[in-house]
Amino acid sequence: QVQLAESGGGSVQAGGSLRLSCIDPGYTLPRECMDWFRQRPGKEREGGAGINLSAGRTSYADSVQGRFTISIDNRREILYLQMSALEHEDAGMYYCAGRVCGGRVLYWGQGTQVNVSS
Repeated sequence: QVQLAESGGGSVQAGGSLRLSCIDPGYTLPRECMDWFRQRPGKEREGGAGINLSAGRTSYADSVQGRFTISIDNRREILYLQMSALEHEDAGMYYCAGRVCGGRVLYWGQGTQVNVSS
């Protein structure tokens, strides 16, 4: 049974950086396409970044383009989200997800909280 687990959230000042990680303990990442979503206070969950593990292609929401980087380790066991130049508006719960490429999400993690102070 897939159990995605995120880590790396915390509190940071605006302009700072954090790196989030996501694993399925004891296994490689469960799907060929993996994403980071986030849910900001009072807003719906939204996609932030995605990666196709085989093709190496990445995609980003406009709001994080140029500041966030999604990647995996060379064993395909860890999904990362490097977040830089964090803004107050980036605060929220961040979730990793595994999905069918071009299709729906099949697996969700429990989320990790990111707080950004002004």
